[in-house]
Amino acid sequence: MKKRLIAIILAAACALSAALTGCSSAGTSSTSTDASSTGTDTSSATSNNENSSSEGNTVVAGFVYIGKITDGGYTQAHDAGRLAVEAMGVQTYYIEDVPETVADTKEAIQTLIDEGCNLIYTNSFGFMEGTDQMAKEHPEVKFAHCSGYMREDNMSTYFGKVYQARYLAGIVAGMKTEKNYIGYVAAKGIPEVIRGINAFTLGVQSVNPDAKVEVVFTDTWYDPTVEKQAALELLNKGVDVIAQHQDTTAPQVAAEEKGAFCIGYNFPTPDAAPKAYLTAACFDWKTFYTDDVQKAIDGTWTSRAYWEGLASDMTYLDELSSLCAEGTQAKVDEAQMAIINGTLEPFTGPLYDQNGELKVADGVKMTDDEIWNMSWFVKGVVGTIPA
Repeated sequence: MKKRLIAIILAAACALSAALTGCSSAGTSSTSTDASSTGTDTSSATSNNENSSSEGNTVVAGFVYIGKITDGGYTQAHDAGRLAVEAMGVQTYYIEDVPETVADTKEAIQTLIDEGCNLIYTNSFGFMEGTDQMAKEHPEVKFAHCSGYMREDNMSTYFGKVYQARYLAGIVAGMKTEKNYIGYVAAKGIPEVIRGINAFTLGVQSVNPDAKVEVVFTDTWYDPTVEKQAALELLNKGVDVIAQHQDTTAPQVAAEEKGAFCIGYNFPTPDAAPKAYLTAACFDWKTFYTDDVQKAIDGTWTSRAYWEGLASDMTYLDELSSLCAEGTQAKVDEAQMAIINGTLEPFTGPLYDQNGELKVADGVKMTDDEIWNMSWFVKGVVGTIPA
């Protein structure tokens, strides 16, 4: 699979221009190659180029992406964060379409290191082991892995508490459904996905206790054809709202084609299915990326486990469309304020699993660690977590 490497050359262009004629604005150029050096491409950016760390080193940031920066979802949302880093004056590189294998992850990271990157971000769960191995092999480089749990002295983890926004999205879906039957297209049977499904379902139940949420797993983060087929499977069963934990807008398109409604994910996408789109549970990755890069510039970077949500603007619910049910905005606003001020934690007991077994006692709030590692479905979810 072709993996494109884009280098945004800022400081070098400015220095060369200054040597010849003086530099009045940041120059740019770019190259593109896959890991074995094929292809060419161009892009542009502007920058103030204030990028020297307190230790006298220049930060060069590299990004390893699971999908394309034009996917209309997960990777595009991450790339918006990269562009915010670039706007800080930091040179950035990225590689798209990297398969989730240890070998491919390490190859992509090595390419970035060879290009001079000393701060590297890998944006998908399946990159975890490869990132960890490279962190051990390159202690001089700082790393951060998205959504995983392995950390080293030079390797952080980061993610957003998007389950909070999913709870709000569940309120939207619960108020919109007329059949009390909602579909959910999900990628993998891992805690990241499971807690999102559960939070969404609890949001649905908070306004519509009779509704159920049926889940179909695709076993892929990014495959528009497979995602759409899974959505159609649910729509043909009769669901009238589709939610998703997938990287493209294909489930939303399927919902519109079938006259149903949809909840997006990762990135606002009202134009993908304008006759179906209600809202989306989103990340604002620039919140983390700009903070982390600034720490590297300041010489204060340390390994950490970053997991923030609505209160930190790391996650958010997109604006509600005009298709939402009357009174939805007020319900969402009320719940959002309660989550932010700490009076509402979606995962507060009593919580029962699919079999009716009490998992969390009345009044008990699940800890961050328990939420992070969630491996069971709440009551009201229809479906089986894949092994």
